[in-house]
Amino acid sequence: MVTIELLLTGVALVAALAVRPWRLLRGPLLTPTLASAALLPWCWLLPQHLPQGMAVQFSGASLLVLMLGWPLAVPVLGGVAVAVWLLGHAGWEAVLSQWVWVGLVPATLALLIGWALRRWLPPNVFLYTLGRGFLGTAVALFASGALYEGIHHLMEGVTVHEALVARWLMAWGDAFLTGLFAAVFVAFAPQWLATWSDERYLRPPPKA
Repeated sequence: MVTIELLLTGVALVAALAVRPWRLLRGPLLTPTLASAALLPWCWLLPQHLPQGMAVQFSGASLLVLMLGWPLAVPVLGGVAVAVWLLGHAGWEAVLSQWVWVGLVPATLALLIGWALRRWLPPNVFLYTLGRGFLGTAVALFASGALYEGIHHLMEGVTVHEALVARWLMAWGDAFLTGLFAAVFVAFAPQWLATWSDERYLRPPPKA
């Protein structure tokens, strides 16, 4: 499992850094980037402070993709993972697994879902907030968790039924918060959403 996770992180970092995402920090995205880097580690540290068996987890990966775009979200998630390793008591293997399955994989799936919605559905503010922010996050988080549990099941023979139910429920919590923040940012701070465009989503429909 560690080999797979190292491979995924290497590929993601190379692909993200190849487009030089730090250039986006010269504009309004600096504020949400710094806020994410400061707040998200504490959300990722939460499972380490809960009683054993209560692995509640807020990802934030889908929201980062909406705010920063995938290329910038990837190194930010890496920085979050490093902070979790320095501030927490989990080993580097556990933090690496968290980075991959709570951060990179959901972020990549959220990117693909966003691309599909843009490709096959008309531009609409509700499709953005509900499709990408709410439903897209739920699908991305659950698919990532199911993929992890499936690989774990194949490699170590663990039971996955109860784990999948928990993954499904936790995905909706993440989806609710992401959809909420996406709607608030669309209304009050659209400059904090790299994936938002007034021209695309607010233009009047063509006349018949």
